[in-house]
Amino acid sequence: MSSYFMSCSKRLLQSSKLALNSAFIQSRNLNLHEHYSLGLLSEEGVPVPRGEVASSPAQVRSIIEGYGLNDAVLKAQVLAGGRGKGHFSSGLKGGVKICYSIDEAVKHSEGMIGHTLFTKQTGAQGRPCNEVMVCERVYCRKEFYFAIVMDRTYNGPTMIVSTQGGMNIEEVASENPDAIVKIPVDIEQGITNREVNQVADVLGLGGDQRKQLKDAVSKLYNLFVKYDSTLLEINPLAELTDGRVLCLDCKINFDDNAEYRHAELFKKRDLSQEDKRDVDASAAGLNYIGLDGNIGCLVNGAGLAMATMDIIKLHGGEPANFLDVGGGATAEQVTEAFKIISSDPNVTAILVNIFGGIMRCDVIAQGILEAATNLKLDIPLIVRLQGTNVKEAKALMGMSSVKILPVDDLDDAASMAVKLSDIVGQAQRLNVKLDFSLDI
Repeated sequence: MSSYFMSCSKRLLQSSKLALNSAFIQSRNLNLHEHYSLGLLSEEGVPVPRGEVASSPAQVRSIIEGYGLNDAVLKAQVLAGGRGKGHFSSGLKGGVKICYSIDEAVKHSEGMIGHTLFTKQTGAQGRPCNEVMVCERVYCRKEFYFAIVMDRTYNGPTMIVSTQGGMNIEEVASENPDAIVKIPVDIEQGITNREVNQVADVLGLGGDQRKQLKDAVSKLYNLFVKYDSTLLEINPLAELTDGRVLCLDCKINFDDNAEYRHAELFKKRDLSQEDKRDVDASAAGLNYIGLDGNIGCLVNGAGLAMATMDIIKLHGGEPANFLDVGGGATAEQVTEAFKIISSDPNVTAILVNIFGGIMRCDVIAQGILEAATNLKLDIPLIVRLQGTNVKEAKALMGMSSVKILPVDDLDDAASMAVKLSDIVGQAQRLNVKLDFSLDI
C-alpha cells in the first residue's frame, strides 16, 4: 500500500533539510496489518473480498480448500508499501502473488512466511513476514483510488479520489497531478449526499455501481471518524466484471492519542514491523526519529533539537537522529535515550545540548553519567548544558570519573562534534582505537 499521505515529520524535513530514512521514522499513528483493516471494513458493511490470514503453508492450503477455490491471491502481511515489487530473503520476488492452483499458493507461501521482505520503503534491513493473507481472486473491470485523510489545509477530513487506482499513487501525483481530486468534508456536518455524489462523478460510475459506491463511501467515512483515523486508503477500489464494487486493499492509520478509546484495536499493533529504537523510545516517552547521519543528538525541546541539527549541518556534519527528551525527563529517561542513540552502529559521536528551563541540568547530568558508565561509551561525548542548576550539573560531572568533553558555546560544540565524528569514522575504517576522553 502507498504511504503517499502518511506524515513523516514534514516540517522537520523542511527546517533541517534532512533526508529521512523511511524505514526509521517513528510511528506516531497506529498502523494495522491489512487483514485487520479489511476486517474493520467488513464489520461496517463495506464490501471486501473473502479472505483469511495464515501463518503456515498448511493453513494456506486449508483456507483455499475451505473456500472451494482453485486459485487465490497471497498477500504478505508486512507494514510497508511497494510489496508487489519487493523481494524476499528466500529469493521469491513479489509480496503479492496471484496463484493459479493450491499447490502454487502453498509453494509461494513457503517463500513468504518466516522470511524478510525488502521494498523501497523497508530500507536495507527489510521487514519480517510472519503471516500472509489468503484472498479469493476477483476480476476487475476498472480500478480506482480512494482515501480519506485529516488535512490541515481544509481543517478536517478530505477524500482523495482518482480514476488511476491499483498503481503507485506517488507516481500518479508526480506524472499526472490533475488525475487526483480532493473533496473536503465538513467534520461538524459530516458526509452528505453532495460529497458522495462528487466521488461518484469523479470515478464516472452510474446505475447500480454508483449506488454501491455511494453506500461504500458513506460507510468508509463513518468508519474513519468512528475509529479516530488519520488515514484510510483503498487502493484499489474496484468495479468487478460481475458488477460488484469492492475494496480490494485497505490501509488504515489511527491517532495514537485515541488509544484510550480503542484499547482493543491498539493491542493488534505488530511491534515486529517497527524499528526497535522507535518502540523503545515510545515506551520511554521520548520523541525519537532516526536519520541517516553519524552524530547522535540528545536535546530538550523540538525547536532546540531542530536548531541543533541545523548547526551540525552548517558545520558539514550529519545528525543521526532527532531526539527530544522533553521538559520533564528523569535520569532514567536520559539513560534510555543514550541506549537508543548508542544502539545505532553509524553513530560516531554524541552531542548533548540542554537548555534548562523546566528541565534541570543536574537531572540531565545524572542521566548522562549513569548512561556513560553503564553503556561504556567509547565514542566522543560532547555536552553543552545551560540554564537551571547548571552549576550543580557541572559539579556532578566534575566529581565523576566519567570522561566528558564539556563545551559552553553551541557553535563550538557542534564544530567539535563534527570534527571528532569524522576522526572516529576514519579510525574505524582503519581499525584504529582512539581515546578522546578528557577530564573536566
